[in-house]
Amino acid sequence: MASRRLRVGTRGSALALAQARLAVAALRAVLPPHDGDVETEVVVVHAQGDRDAHTPLSLLGGRGVFVRELEGALLDGRVDVAVHSLKDVPTALLEGCALAATLPRGDVRDALVSRDGVPLALLPAGSRVGTASLRRSVQLRALRPDLEYAEIRGNVDTRIRKVREGAYGAVVLAWAGLDRLGRRSEAAQVFTEDEVLPAPGQAAIALEVRADDEATRAWCGAAGDGRTWAAVTAERTFLATLGAGCHAPVGCLARFEDDLLVVTGLVGDPAGRTMRASLVGSAGEDPADLGLALARRMLLDGADALLAEAHT
Repeated sequence: MASRRLRVGTRGSALALAQARLAVAALRAVLPPHDGDVETEVVVVHAQGDRDAHTPLSLLGGRGVFVRELEGALLDGRVDVAVHSLKDVPTALLEGCALAATLPRGDVRDALVSRDGVPLALLPAGSRVGTASLRRSVQLRALRPDLEYAEIRGNVDTRIRKVREGAYGAVVLAWAGLDRLGRRSEAAQVFTEDEVLPAPGQAAIALEVRADDEATRAWCGAAGDGRTWAAVTAERTFLATLGAGCHAPVGCLARFEDDLLVVTGLVGDPAGRTMRASLVGSAGEDPADLGLALARRMLLDGADALLAEAHT
């Protein structure tokens, strides 16, 4: 029998390639018995957001710009599986694409890398802190309103280099990304979830396929982690119900505590005002229902006004 080739699509950054390798390893660990001779190939797809490292992401279409070109590669047959950082994936996928699985989740927290290795509390007043996320800057402003929060672009290495060169006093990154790159020692501080609530889907690696490719979809599903899938389903439903995009000042985290699923959401505005709420359901409850209910509760309590400010 001829060997089968599975083409795994990814962006070309060091972090994206590290995550693609994790995906390939997970897929090979659950090879269907008749596919023991499968060949895997990592295919780098260069996105507009990678080619243009200067224009603000909000003007390029948000973090979803990185996803859309990988989805295009799926639909035109260049790749069979697209690997994403789930926090970058819009809640509405391109027609013909489907999320098949999420790998076991990493540490969801955010981390600070500073020029002098000091935590946020010890940064000099007026220090420039780089982040591409309004969600992060809104929450950090509540901790240190005397700092300047400025947009920063580029991959992890580029952002840290800008700190070392003095363009920024510090930068905030996902801890899971530093971990996957073997750069945990460079973090001066790891924020608690009470200090900075993560983005929906943060630290989860998603596998996307063509919706009609049932064999690959099932294969990815076997490699996925059910609890991660349930948690991020609640988070992404929360985000979708708010009508907010990946670059909006919205945080959400769902986690299992014994037989309970606890979902916490946060909505902010550019002025630094935030509201936070939690909802607890049983682990057997539909996680989408929990995310939906939490978002509706927060909208009734005024989250829509905060989001309106974010869009002006």
